[in-house]
Amino acid sequence: MSIVAGYGIFRSALEEANELFDYELRSVAVSLPQSLSYASIANAEPHDIDRIGDDRVELQVWDGGGKLAYYSHSGSPLPRRGPGFHDIEVTERHFRVFGVEQASRFVQVGQPVSVRDELALQVASRTLWPLLGIVPLEIALVLLVVRRALRPVQRLSTSLAARSLETLTPVDLADDIPTEIAPLVSALNDLLSRLAKAVQAQRVFVADAAHELRTPLTALKLQIQVARRENRSIETGSLFQKLEERTNRAIHLVQQLLSLAREDAATSNGKPRANLARLASQVVADLSVLAEQKEIDLGLERVRIETGSDSLYVAGDETSLGSMLTNLVDNAIRYTPQGGRVDVRLVIEVDTVDVEVVDTGPGIPEVELDRVRDRFYRAGNTSGTGSGLGLAIAVKVATKCRAELLIRNRQDRAGLSVAVTGLKRVSNVNPGDTKAA
Repeated sequence: MSIVAGYGIFRSALEEANELFDYELRSVAVSLPQSLSYASIANAEPHDIDRIGDDRVELQVWDGGGKLAYYSHSGSPLPRRGPGFHDIEVTERHFRVFGVEQASRFVQVGQPVSVRDELALQVASRTLWPLLGIVPLEIALVLLVVRRALRPVQRLSTSLAARSLETLTPVDLADDIPTEIAPLVSALNDLLSRLAKAVQAQRVFVADAAHELRTPLTALKLQIQVARRENRSIETGSLFQKLEERTNRAIHLVQQLLSLAREDAATSNGKPRANLARLASQVVADLSVLAEQKEIDLGLERVRIETGSDSLYVAGDETSLGSMLTNLVDNAIRYTPQGGRVDVRLVIEVDTVDVEVVDTGPGIPEVELDRVRDRFYRAGNTSGTGSGLGLAIAVKVATKCRAELLIRNRQDRAGLSVAVTGLKRVSNVNPGDTKAA
């Protein structure tokens, strides 16, 4: 708009400047005294008549007989035209001329168009300086208005970018949504709602399927144990043992699927709290039987950085944190050879708590440290039974608690270290939690 307005102002100023120059030509032509004859002009000194014109104006006078009596500039004279304004071309130069018929003579005044255009451009340019000074202010004002108008869009973009892959709740920006993008936000919320229903249906199906499988598998395991007691022959002993191992593996897989489905479908209600110290002690006690079967030294260690109360509450769901600890310790026991060691460490800091499970197992090849986080993926150097879901569940719980799961091989000796860092400590606990603790 400023460019169009500037062009209009320039054209208007140029036209006004041309009118002024035309008026100058007319004034020069009629300013010659009527008593001045062609003879006096011809006999006058050059400087007497040159004062009337200058380098911008060419003056010509013809006598009553049509003879050119005077021409103010050297070179070819301009051809005579009739009274009034005319545009002519002489030796590829354009002129604007004005002629006037007077008593006993004809006066014609001419001016090069280039001189007129140059002077007119200077006059017109002066009118553009105020506009050019306003242009930066206009640009700044437009940018400010556009930025304020797009602020809701930026908030929407930031809100969507900050979401995790599994957050499908509708976008809520209250009344800050402009009318222009309100249909877009509504369509986006509708899409998120339909995706949430589809994902929830899938999770419910997995949970239901795992739940339905758990009962017959448990019954099958009991029947195998009964059959082993009733048939203790050497021929059938190894067969029943293999059947029981396969059944145990299937039961473990179903339990892992149930835990994973529960974590996928879980939503945070308020601000849950859990006593991490009590959970860790309970998990170590529950899995101590499995550790004793393999003669593994399983222990719990609290590393205190600061003194305070013995209670250790963190932000997070107690069931989810218990499942995470169980999977980490169970994995360490499963893959640690007989006679090894598994340590569970609670590193307590002022605002956070880190949970570290360290074993003396074979570790994981460096190229597979990131892959073992994926569901159903097992490292190539592992042996024994497993489903490949333990670390995936731990990653899921750590993400829900806004913590980070770190997996690295030990540097001091063979083994693996799996740490959940950044669990938020909570000072104010619910009365029920305190009583339970």
